[in-house]
Amino acid sequence: MNKQLLHLVLGGKVISPDSTEFVDTDKVDVVGVYPNYQTALDAWRDAAFATIDDAETRYFIVHLHRLLEPEEKLPEQ
Repeated sequence: MNKQLLHLVLGGKVISPDSTEFVDTDKVDVVGVYPNYQTALDAWRDAAFATIDDAETRYFIVHLHRLLEPEEKLPEQ
């Protein structure tokens, strides 16, 4: 059985296309929390492609497992 490695997918309008700072944190789109990187990547891809024409909207994958257990070194799945 593979270890659960939680990932968060979120996004929204950023102050510039090369920024990670959101224009309005109240409008951040929390896509969801996923049990592994591959399902998070699939969700990220769907959300990012849906806004591909808007250069100021970006989506990110946050490795929650690294925040929850920072001392543990596990390879990505």
